[in-house]
Amino acid sequence: MKAAVLYGNRDLRYDDWETPVCRPGCVKVHVRATGICGSDVPRVLHNGAHFYPIVLGHEFSGDVVEVGEGVTSIQVGDTISGAPLLPCMKCRDCMQGNYSLCKHYSFIGSREQGSFAEYIVLPEVNAVKYDPSIPYAQAAMFEPSTVALHGVLQGSYTGGGNVAVVGCGTIGIFTAQWTKIFGSKKLVVFDVDDSRLALAKRMGADETVNTTREGWMEQAMALTGGAGYDHVFETAGNPVTDRICFDIAGNKSHVTFIGTPHTDLTFTPKQWENMNRKEFFLTGSWMSYSAPFPGKEWQLTAHYFATGELKFDPAFIFRTYPLSRAWEAFQLYDDPASVHGKIMLVNE
Repeated sequence: MKAAVLYGNRDLRYDDWETPVCRPGCVKVHVRATGICGSDVPRVLHNGAHFYPIVLGHEFSGDVVEVGEGVTSIQVGDTISGAPLLPCMKCRDCMQGNYSLCKHYSFIGSREQGSFAEYIVLPEVNAVKYDPSIPYAQAAMFEPSTVALHGVLQGSYTGGGNVAVVGCGTIGIFTAQWTKIFGSKKLVVFDVDDSRLALAKRMGADETVNTTREGWMEQAMALTGGAGYDHVFETAGNPVTDRICFDIAGNKSHVTFIGTPHTDLTFTPKQWENMNRKEFFLTGSWMSYSAPFPGKEWQLTAHYFATGELKFDPAFIFRTYPLSRAWEAFQLYDDPASVHGKIMLVNE
């Protein structure tokens, strides 16, 4: 088969690659669409791969073309999205259903060969069936949707209250939608890009705040009557947005960091004191899994994608490239500020 193979730092080639064999308990999938995740960028551009050569990619959808011995829940012709985590299922965290915290895990597309290829083989339990009416590009975004939902659940959100989502990337837009589905009283989305804020509005945000505008903080607080936000979700992993969350949180609020930072994060004593004075609850969120594996995050995404309540908009996708031009797509991230949304790779 053909695959986008990473042979070394910045050495990504569309090349011949051994077609994976469908093992017992596994399914073989013809990959139709696969997204570039932010975590893939340092693997390709900044010496971030675990080994070489490797086929990256873990956000994908496609058609089942073969099922292995013992597979009962998946049939040839099913449309599936793949849950990329391969937990050990034996450690203390796995036994408690905290698969995201497994220390002995493997992962499709970083520790195992991934979806930047024509075909991929994965365990039956990792294959999440979805309604075939859902477009492949949308179904390739199961994983970011589940990351968002896991963060919402980790933040103990069950509905109501004034909700702030800080960061308007793919995961931010999904986070906003999940809080809307759960029944937020008022949903406010924060970002620096007006086009992304317009997308958030189309996806259900009640209000948006551009944090580059003069007086944005006064605007943000006025939307809550000066009380601050009951639930705050950070989704960008940026030091600026992390500090914004501390500023806009209300008393006794819940603040959840979903975004992954890639630079040092510092707070002044006054900024940090927000947590003490407001007595807000701060937690993190990692990946997107719960018991029974892969969890309700994946099943609810399949359900709400099918009903249309979890919305998809063409503006989610910044560019679409054939897999053969994967290196061209990754070069856009040499100027990451120029990338506004998901880059999708499709098999021709």
